[in-house]
Amino acid sequence: MSHIADAELLEALLGVAHAAGRAAHAVYECEFAVEYKADRSPVTEADRAAEAVILEHLARLAPAIPVVAEESVAAGRIPEVKEEFFLVDPLDGTKEFIHRRGEFTVNIALIRHGRPALGVVYSPVGAMLCAGDVAAGEAFRCRHATGEAAAGARERLHVRPVPAEGVTAVVSRSHSTPETEAYLHRYTVRHRVSIGSSLKFCLVAAGEADLYPRLGPTMEWDTAAGHAVLAAAGGQVLVPGGGPLLYGKPQFRNPFFIAGGPLELVPLPA
Repeated sequence: MSHIADAELLEALLGVAHAAGRAAHAVYECEFAVEYKADRSPVTEADRAAEAVILEHLARLAPAIPVVAEESVAAGRIPEVKEEFFLVDPLDGTKEFIHRRGEFTVNIALIRHGRPALGVVYSPVGAMLCAGDVAAGEAFRCRHATGEAAAGARERLHVRPVPAEGVTAVVSRSHSTPETEAYLHRYTVRHRVSIGSSLKFCLVAAGEADLYPRLGPTMEWDTAAGHAVLAAAGGQVLVPGGGPLLYGKPQFRNPFFIAGGPLELVPLPA
């Protein structure tokens, strides 16, 4: 178990995410090569540079807590996880990064007993840091550009009541599926936002959207940090059968899920 208080650890993780985002952003502003992993997913120098920054900082901050990080797992470095571990996606939204759409994030989460406890999502291009402490019920965001030493004022995040005129749904820009479209037809959708990476969770947490269905494959490091921000802001993430999305599953693969605020979520088929 960690020996550092959650509030203190979260503050440190903000700095870690910002440093990793700075490393990724430096690559983003230059020419870079795109490689493909065994599963045919793309990877760049930015993914590896950001992960190296995060692993170095976490080793100093909390050396006793295992770290499950996307590129390390791809290379076969998979630690044994128990009741507490970090989940790291050093660059969530690699396709958005490659196409220079800017909608990529650095994701760092602390998992405790299968559930997200702390999470930080940093958008280097958007200069936005989002964070959540689930036990404390506190989520916030602040502006922090990669070239700035200090972050701006913090804004509390909380999910909003469901608008009477219909919901705003957020969907993946690069990974929408026919199942997702069919699921959305079960709601009155007034607005629809397509955006990459964990920014979808953050929009729901900020009360700027109501529903994020993901009826397609994801890995735990894709969702954990955004899930923590949303849960700390009063939201929920449910899987088929109506239970919560949990972490530490075999091969760290997620089932389909739906994320939302106080909306009465239409159940996914079991």
